[in-house]
Amino acid sequence: MRILLVSTYELGHQPLHLASPAARLLADGHEVRCLDLAVEHWDTERFAWADQVAFSVPMHTAMRLAVPAVDRVMIERPELSVAFYGLYAAIGPQTLSATRIVGEYEDELSRWAAGAVDGHHSRIDLGKKSFLKPARHLLPSLDLYAKLEIEGERRLAGYVEASHGCRHRCRHCPIPAVYDGRYRVTGLETVLADVGQLMEMGARHITFGDPDFLNAPRYALDVLREVSLSFPGLTFDLTVKVEHILQHSEIWHELAALGVVFVVSAFETTNDQVLALLDKGHTASDMAMAVKILHAAGIAVRPSWLPFTPWTGTGDLADIMRFLADHDLYGSTDPVQMSIRLLLPEGSLLLDVPETAPFLTGYDADLLTYTWRAADPTIDHLQQELALLAERGVDGPWETIAQMWHLVMDGQPLPDQSENIPPRLTEPWFCCAEPTSQQLAGVRRALNTKEME
Repeated sequence: MRILLVSTYELGHQPLHLASPAARLLADGHEVRCLDLAVEHWDTERFAWADQVAFSVPMHTAMRLAVPAVDRVMIERPELSVAFYGLYAAIGPQTLSATRIVGEYEDELSRWAAGAVDGHHSRIDLGKKSFLKPARHLLPSLDLYAKLEIEGERRLAGYVEASHGCRHRCRHCPIPAVYDGRYRVTGLETVLADVGQLMEMGARHITFGDPDFLNAPRYALDVLREVSLSFPGLTFDLTVKVEHILQHSEIWHELAALGVVFVVSAFETTNDQVLALLDKGHTASDMAMAVKILHAAGIAVRPSWLPFTPWTGTGDLADIMRFLADHDLYGSTDPVQMSIRLLLPEGSLLLDVPETAPFLTGYDADLLTYTWRAADPTIDHLQQELALLAERGVDGPWETIAQMWHLVMDGQPLPDQSENIPPRLTEPWFCCAEPTSQQLAGVRRALNTKEME
């Protein structure tokens, strides 16, 4: 069969979730082409060539952006077999006649390509079978994607995953709803092979995109040591939970020596009661200790935040701002993080929490989320103002955060902060954020249609 795999968004990275299944489908004997609507225009020729089309939807924004693309496919090629695959495959509009493959999708996607499955399939295969080396030769050049900014220069960056899933069950995260505390390793040989081909494409930095790099600490350290040894000079960033930073406090100097330049960690809020509702497994004081540990090792911290929830109080944003100031995190914080509003897609574990129910206002089929109002009406207005500042971002990240400080802190002077920007990727968006107007407009341009909202 001739199969077209389509991505709309992977946080600015060259889409691994096209390259990895493409390798499997090629091995199965299919012809495969890929299209990344984040950096490419709609290609009528590729859709005309295809017998089947599958859309990768590893995050909420990707699904939001994929919906109008699927609508266009079904208008232009109604006879095509269409599928969604990935973490968010189940949440798309039920009016779309498409196969939905959730979780560990490669085996099911292979069966779909052979005509053996349709409908809704969810599978978590935790077997020992390793993944194939991703078929990155089918993707656009690395220079079209997010780059590492470090010490005044920009470096091409690649993206790999050493594991899938997560051992934890944070209630606001989409992963526990699918993986239920389970995870699967990708395999050391596959990771090494993938990093090797990314190096050949010009990558000098690698993002490990595992939901939590230290879910399997011994395996993770083996992977990082082998990659660093095999490819000297590479730098890395990781995503790690606060509790794992503390639990493995002894490893960070070694990780810095291996090339880790920053760690992303989901702090979410400084409100301990909200952290407990989210089942984060840490407190605000734990966050402070995590910053101290990483900074002592010479590793930058890039926190991600969830400031806006139904339970956010009027003082919570000010507390987060003071936390940033106290720990010199202004230069390490992407402005969008200050505007993130809780998403509640179908299946969210928070929908079963009694404290959520009083604030729900219904399901929005266009936004693909249950909507809610804040306990304090001023919170919703503040979120909108901060989102506008984040999206505009005309003065750069540090200056935008300073503007947010003055808005939240009612004009109070910002304490002295270092204006140096620690290592960062040039794509600052967040997997659980709603798409920006620029992203929606970008896919509109890619589709060459005015019908998309």
